[in-house]
Amino acid sequence: MEGDLPTPANARVAVVTGGNKGIGLEVCRQLAGNGVTVVLTARDEARGAAAVEKLRDLGLSDVLFHQLDIIDAPSIARIAEFLKTRFGKLDILVNNAAIGGIEYVHDQDRDSVTSEEKAKLSGMDMDQRLGWLWQNCRETYDDAKTGLRTNYYGTKQLIQVLLPLLQASSDGRIVNVSSHFGQLRLFRNEELKRELNDIDNLTPERLDGLLDMFLKDFEAGAVESNGWPMYFSAYKVAKAAMNAYSRILARRHPELRVNCAHPGYVKTDMTIHSGLLTPEEGGSRVAMVALLPEGGPTGAFFEDFAESSFV
Repeated sequence: MEGDLPTPANARVAVVTGGNKGIGLEVCRQLAGNGVTVVLTARDEARGAAAVEKLRDLGLSDVLFHQLDIIDAPSIARIAEFLKTRFGKLDILVNNAAIGGIEYVHDQDRDSVTSEEKAKLSGMDMDQRLGWLWQNCRETYDDAKTGLRTNYYGTKQLIQVLLPLLQASSDGRIVNVSSHFGQLRLFRNEELKRELNDIDNLTPERLDGLLDMFLKDFEAGAVESNGWPMYFSAYKVAKAAMNAYSRILARRHPELRVNCAHPGYVKTDMTIHSGLLTPEEGGSRVAMVALLPEGGPTGAFFEDFAESSFV
């Protein structure tokens, strides 16, 4: 399925990670609907291929699948070689693939939630739903470590490998799917908050050091006492780190557009379908950032279709 589509020479090409379901699938659908040739990626080949067929059944022919696991270096190398050979460039990279960094009491399928729980959720606001979600999961050290490995280091590794292809585009752009959970207001340690917001002096190497510090504090049970975010801690810290890294990239590569997009609290497997927004609504917030006019903002955080604050 990787090579069966002719591609116009002037077509924009996008890669969407974690594109086989939820927000990622919606981003693929909406980009393809706007004339972008979309490379939908997923870890599982069967699920990824099925997602492409679903989009083609909707009349979106310019979608193809390529397997990608963002924490597997050979997998990243294979898609980079494919993009180089097939297109010679990459115009849009949407980094959507992520995990919760937690263990769930329920299976993540909506059918694992009882009808009574669904009824209870329907009467809750966002904070109450997040409270319900937290009550139905737990966060171990291994979960936290795996969460950072995927949500920060995996995405960062993919960006580094695909950077030359993005630079080969006349309008290369990166959209990192973020969250209000990554905003610095959730950090209670003012020194940490200040350092993560000091983009003039912050480096990727220092970010790695801060993440190492977080894991040590997590293992020692010192997350709260040292001012890290509470509840879904690793997810929040990973998103904050990715926000900071995005700003560093934007500063170092002014030829690119590098932005973060909060899709909202969406009904997906990751939230056990407890969110307030549909995947279509969440995906539209991400697709909008991916399709910003040429010469638009870079190094920005978008929420509800508008620029917002990293803090």
